[in-house]
Amino acid sequence: MRHRKSMTEESPIIELKNLTKTYKNGVEFHALDSVNLKIERGEFAAIVGPSGSGKSTLMHLIGLLDTPSSGTLLIDRNDVTKMSDKELSEMRNRTLGFVFQYHHLLPDFTALENVMMPLLISGKNRKEATEIAEELLKKVRLEDRMDHRPGELSGGQNQRVAIARALSCSPAIVLGDEPTGNLDTKTGDMIYELLRQLNREYNQTFIVVTHNENLALKADKIIRLVDGKITVQ
Repeated sequence: MRHRKSMTEESPIIELKNLTKTYKNGVEFHALDSVNLKIERGEFAAIVGPSGSGKSTLMHLIGLLDTPSSGTLLIDRNDVTKMSDKELSEMRNRTLGFVFQYHHLLPDFTALENVMMPLLISGKNRKEATEIAEELLKKVRLEDRMDHRPGELSGGQNQRVAIARALSCSPAIVLGDEPTGNLDTKTGDMIYELLRQLNREYNQTFIVVTHNENLALKADKIIRLVDGKITVQ
């Protein structure tokens, strides 16, 4: 007998309703203009578009790094536009993981310590944080580089450490802002395939901004932005 899914399972993990972000600097500029979008749980979505199309703005709003001017943003059925700064911070730490174009690792700490950091901040004891970090570094095939600092690793290796760090607290949503943009083509393809593999294995929702059309075509959903509006999904 099949069990009926709960409302939480059926609902999209991210939903935007007429979301708008406006900047005023002498003239009014709509970085995002009444955007409507749904992203399902476990989906791998790619955001593409020319420079200035609103890709980073959309990513920052979904990542709770900025606030919309109007409209509604639901994350896991919670209307984040009505949350306090404290509630937003808690949701960001609990629900979201980030992988940026530049890895932003702490240079004086090893790969293992960098991945452990969010776990320790979240309250895990050192033993548990070490075990989780080691397992994740094995997942990204860096078991022989755990004791190396960022300056001793290649660009691709540092980005794999950043991916492990983003996954460390088991976020429901992983956001990648040009995670392959600073890498050569071969390494970039490898990092993208790794993200896709982790998406399938953990059933986490991945949203990636990319200029690489070939990589975007491998996603479950392509979100195309032009002048702050979605043109194709």
